[in-house]
Amino acid sequence: MFQTFSWKRTALASVLSIAALSAALTSQAFAAGRTITAVMHSDLRVIDPLFTTAYITRDHGYMVYDTLLATDANFKIQPQMADWKVSDDKLTYTFTLRDGLKWHDGTPVTAEDCAASLKRWGRVDNMGQKLMDFTASIEATDAKTITLKLKEPYGLVLESIGKPSSYTPFMMPKRLAETPAGQQIKEQIGSGPFKFVQAEFQPGVKAVYEKNTDYVPRKEPASWTAGGKVVKVDRVEWITMADAQTAVNALQSGDIDFMEAPPFDLLPVLSASKDLKIETLNKFGFQTLGRMNFLYPPFDNVKVRRAALLAINQKDVLDALVGNPDYYKICGAFFVCGTPLATEEGSETLVKGNGMAAAKKALAESGYDGTPIVIMAPGDVVTLKAQPVVAAQQLRDAGFKVDLQATDWQTVVTRRASQKPPKEGGWNMFFTNWVAADVLNPIANFSIGGRGKNGGWFGWAEDAKIEQLKDAFARSSSPDEQKKIAADIQKEAYEQVIYIPLGQYLAPSVWRKSLTGVLDGPATPIFWNIDKSE
Repeated sequence: MFQTFSWKRTALASVLSIAALSAALTSQAFAAGRTITAVMHSDLRVIDPLFTTAYITRDHGYMVYDTLLATDANFKIQPQMADWKVSDDKLTYTFTLRDGLKWHDGTPVTAEDCAASLKRWGRVDNMGQKLMDFTASIEATDAKTITLKLKEPYGLVLESIGKPSSYTPFMMPKRLAETPAGQQIKEQIGSGPFKFVQAEFQPGVKAVYEKNTDYVPRKEPASWTAGGKVVKVDRVEWITMADAQTAVNALQSGDIDFMEAPPFDLLPVLSASKDLKIETLNKFGFQTLGRMNFLYPPFDNVKVRRAALLAINQKDVLDALVGNPDYYKICGAFFVCGTPLATEEGSETLVKGNGMAAAKKALAESGYDGTPIVIMAPGDVVTLKAQPVVAAQQLRDAGFKVDLQATDWQTVVTRRASQKPPKEGGWNMFFTNWVAADVLNPIANFSIGGRGKNGGWFGWAEDAKIEQLKDAFARSSSPDEQKKIAADIQKEAYEQVIYIPLGQYLAPSVWRKSLTGVLDGPATPIFWNIDKSE
């Protein structure tokens, strides 16, 4: 079911591919000084970091933009672009910008820019939306001061603004932050440690970043997304190589320096090389999941959604996706196994794989009329290839008609935002992965929302009960009470099939030992702090 790359590719094809790549990279490296060349987990096409939750776009965001606050390796919120103070009544948060902040066009970063950026982020991000529900105003009270006033005390203000992953609250100039909803920003002007080289951007080929020589790093050591973002090379190039075997060959020969997501079946070969280092940078791993479209048949019918849930089991998916049990965990918890909010409530058939008979019966009783299910199946991302193929077969076994449409991940990222019917270019189901940091609680977890078309995540689930429970969670300061509320949310999410959690996995990266200072964290890879020996 899971198609891996063949070991028997012709030597000539690999040699020619690497030779062409080597020539291109070498000429650019000599021209630009020390250059890191990386093959990321996906091609980069969408470059507005608040237009999609796709991690390749988040990773691009960290190159170009900076954040007011950040999360360190102890899960503590730290100052990044700004320090903060909180009033005694917990209703006013004052953020003061540090000195030396400039946009890439040379203009100074102002509080007005940052207030506008927070408002744009707050319209689309799950934690941002909840923060805005509690917010009375966000204003620039002088050139360096942003003042956030709450309607009532809310305990997740700093955690929201300092969140490390999608949607990350990146700061951008006011003129860009005021781009109308539904439109992408027109320029890539941030204040971050790298500058985006627009003239060399070739979607499907490469994305290029140069050191921002005007960037003033913080003095603290780098820790996750916090601390000093010290750039130690001149240039970073993300090279698109859809063929994983060719990328592995290029890594082994030294034509590229870093590969974010090597295929699991090639790890033994890579680990045998004395020139390469393999490490899992995101120690908390990923949750993989399936998401249905609630707007159109057949998944607008909860009985059909429940039949689909019963048909799917995690082990088949994880065996195809990862294969090696050392790198995956069967887990029915929406908020990640091994955390205070974890529970297996409602997950029996997913984790035990014993629901097919019940799925057939439920589908027969659901009123399902044979409407084909359009499942988008990206073939260019190692960590997203297996899920749609395996799930499609499980759904067929239960009696569903399935239209599995082969595509690439960036097409999925664009198409999943469409609310058109499946027959008009829309969709019924897609699969994605979240880093654990993005799903640790009901406020952070994008997929658990019930806002429908009014600010909901792709699939547009509408569930007033979940939103009420999330409000209760946000207002609670008791860990015991929060755990109970989270369990109630999970129970409702399984009953309504808000999404289908398909387990957890770790994803190692590999790089040449000429690179040092590679940082770990929940939003990796990040390219500051990395040095490259000649």
